[in-house]
Amino acid sequence: MSFTVNVTISWVFLALVPVLAAVLVVVIFKTHPIFERVFHKYDNMNRSVREDIKGIRVVKSFVREVFEKKKFEASSEDVCKDFTLAERIMAINSPVMQFCIWLSFLLIFLLAAILTGQAMEANNAAGAVTGGDLTALIMYASQILSAVMQLSMVLVMIIIARTSAERIVAVLKEKSNIVSPENAVKEVRDGDIVFENVSFKYSKDAERFALEGVNLHIKSGQTIGILGGTGSSKSTLVNLIPRLYDTTEGTVYVGGVNVKDYDLEALRNKVAMVLQKNVLFSGTIKDNLRWGKEDATDDEMLRVCRLACADDFIQSFPDKYDTYIEQGGTNVSGGQKQRLCIARALLKDPKVLILDDSTSAVDTRTDAMIRKSFREEIPNVTKIIIAQRVSSVQDADQIIVMDGGKINAVGTHDELLASNEIYKEVYYSQNKIGNAAAEGGEAHE
Repeated sequence: MSFTVNVTISWVFLALVPVLAAVLVVVIFKTHPIFERVFHKYDNMNRSVREDIKGIRVVKSFVREVFEKKKFEASSEDVCKDFTLAERIMAINSPVMQFCIWLSFLLIFLLAAILTGQAMEANNAAGAVTGGDLTALIMYASQILSAVMQLSMVLVMIIIARTSAERIVAVLKEKSNIVSPENAVKEVRDGDIVFENVSFKYSKDAERFALEGVNLHIKSGQTIGILGGTGSSKSTLVNLIPRLYDTTEGTVYVGGVNVKDYDLEALRNKVAMVLQKNVLFSGTIKDNLRWGKEDATDDEMLRVCRLACADDFIQSFPDKYDTYIEQGGTNVSGGQKQRLCIARALLKDPKVLILDDSTSAVDTRTDAMIRKSFREEIPNVTKIIIAQRVSSVQDADQIIVMDGGKINAVGTHDELLASNEIYKEVYYSQNKIGNAAAEGGEAHE
């Protein structure tokens, strides 16, 4: 439109727009890598804060408050330094834009004066710039350059948003190599488990197998105990059953079907795991239990809590099953938390129940009561119990002794006590030291 008013003066716009574009390109290319760096440093700072909050008792007990404070100050100053640099570069944008707008006004007036003077000297009234033309050109300059300035501000915000979006997209693009196959099996027949020449390593480049040459048959409904020292791959063994990891070599069968042929959701719904590090979520006890079954009735929750020996302490709370659980379950003891997690797993009505050292905070009397209720109430469910205490597994149908990622021995308590040195050593060491404490209360209760 400005060219229809005055072609000569309109060149002001064409001259200034590339200048504005050049400034904008410089700002974008300078700030984008800085913001990438800032967000990575934010991660480190947030990780440090999260660790300090989670481990506040350790920090205080080791009197490390000053050290952690200095570490946080150093990381926050590092973030501040880069962020300030990016903001300074971005701050150039607005003054340059304003300068170009006012410069355009000045040039328009200057050129209008020169053209009008030349027209008057030549007695050419048509060549003069009228007041209406001048007003129109100023209006066009204001609209065009203001729009460019607003665009530049939007683009700067896009730079920040893009950096964040790239980090989100990087996470979303992560693809699990464990997926359900086409025509996947949707139903788990029973809890029969077979390990056939199974070996496993966490990384293809790892020199050693975490598990090696495992051959094992667990019949449906059996109770299996697993004992072994730290690093003997007890947890690794059971993690292959719900396909949290895939075997490197060999095959795992559940219910007579290769676990790789199952629909993942169907398999994991029927293989319930209770971990040592249990997690409870903010909400009532009922809310937490219904993670196992969304539409669980009060009677179903009562039944599983009695099986897990959790009903007694729940009934002692004023609000009973409507008692509010704080984030992370901080208002219940370790043993209570473990029993609630066992009850939650039982609500899934599993074919296989795996307890990964998940009664470690429970006293031996309650532990024995839980195992007794399992034998009597869920005899058809395959139960795999990983434990450090021999008393937790000695009445199992079979006990697996793990050592160095291999099965060292399999047998009953009496058989292993008579023939296996590792089992004997663990049993006698615990019975010499542990008898006095065996009837002690729950941990943290």
